[in-house]
Amino acid sequence: MTVDDPTGRTLSARVALTDRDGRPLERRPVVVEQLRHDFGFGNIGFDFVEWIGGPPDGQSGRALEFFGGSLTQSPEALASEWLELFNLATLPFYWRGFEPERGHPETARLHKTAEWFGAQGVTVKGHPLLWHTLTPEWLVELDDAAVEAAIRDHIASLVTDFSGVIDLWDAINEAVILPVFTAEENAVTRLARKKGRVGMVAMAFEVAREANPGARFVLNDFDLSADYERLIEECLDAGIRIDALGLQTHMHQGYRGEDDISEKIGRFARFGLPLQLTETTLLSGDLMPKEIVDLNDYVVDSWPSTDEGEARQAEEIVRHYRNVVAHPQVESLTYWGITDEGAWLGAPSGILRGDGSRKPAFDALHGLVRGEWWQAPTSTESSDDGSIEVRGFAGSYLVSTDAGSGELHLAPGGTDAVTVTIGEDAHARSNG
Repeated sequence: MTVDDPTGRTLSARVALTDRDGRPLERRPVVVEQLRHDFGFGNIGFDFVEWIGGPPDGQSGRALEFFGGSLTQSPEALASEWLELFNLATLPFYWRGFEPERGHPETARLHKTAEWFGAQGVTVKGHPLLWHTLTPEWLVELDDAAVEAAIRDHIASLVTDFSGVIDLWDAINEAVILPVFTAEENAVTRLARKKGRVGMVAMAFEVAREANPGARFVLNDFDLSADYERLIEECLDAGIRIDALGLQTHMHQGYRGEDDISEKIGRFARFGLPLQLTETTLLSGDLMPKEIVDLNDYVVDSWPSTDEGEARQAEEIVRHYRNVVAHPQVESLTYWGITDEGAWLGAPSGILRGDGSRKPAFDALHGLVRGEWWQAPTSTESSDDGSIEVRGFAGSYLVSTDAGSGELHLAPGGTDAVTVTIGEDAHARSNG
């Protein structure tokens, strides 16, 4: 942990150590060890659905292609690398893959996968509750009233079935283009032309929140123009409660630079809501041509990672993370994929190569998340009044003495006077 922290996220606290009877533990040897960051260092968990949740059942065998394909590398090894860096997993709930046949959802597989991540101390996010893309084929055959009823039932069922396991969701994805989306016929766009953008957003958020009032729901979009700002304003004016704003930053055409990313963060920070950078990619190979408007339109037979590209990706990932983490309103940054195998659009966007070996970007990011921004175990001694000084990133820490251990949570606004009871059962250690 650097003392001079340019991110501004380092906190200090005077911590009183007491036994179970409230007596101060004076002059005791103490070890403080970080357990977890509060900041969400995220990645997708798509690759692990089949390994953890099992193969699709016989009723819905087509679902697998939407949850990531088979891996050439060991899933255990990939999971180990994943957990070295990330504490926030986004799992896929694309409706076409989740329920390709009506009435036969992939609930059990996804639930088991989410439980596994939770057992590792990872927060799980579901993506998305509603999106116009990858809707099931059977939905388009329904009339508008039946489509809306199916959407409401789908959202309510997901949020209810996963309550306590997944309490963070992208409520609706890419609503800016929703009523004008024409890439494929789908019933969600058709309904949106009748209800409007705000009506669709309101439906998604209201149904989801009624199903689980304690969960958090995110409005997520790739369109970071003034159109998204107007949609947010209209939704807030309509009384829709949005818990966080999602900003996608796929950078297949090259790193946009600190100034560009900061400008975008600044524009959306004005709404006073937490910000999540939900989908980030940086390439380690040739960049997509700038003239491509829709990234999905770029198709190549082979898109390899290169030595030059890997060096560039490592430099850019450090610049990007340093810049984003320094913005206090940003609560998480999710990198979209850990390995090149099965990466979105076939791009060399992973921080591991297709065979599972580490790219320089993995080590560079590890140097931040588990190095510069991580508090290594620190030995000290409590003072005459039984207190210690703790300095580190916002998050959870294990405080151990010869009398037992307890858990400390460093959080902004609550670090002036903190008491840790030693001897209580400390929470299980979790990853960063």
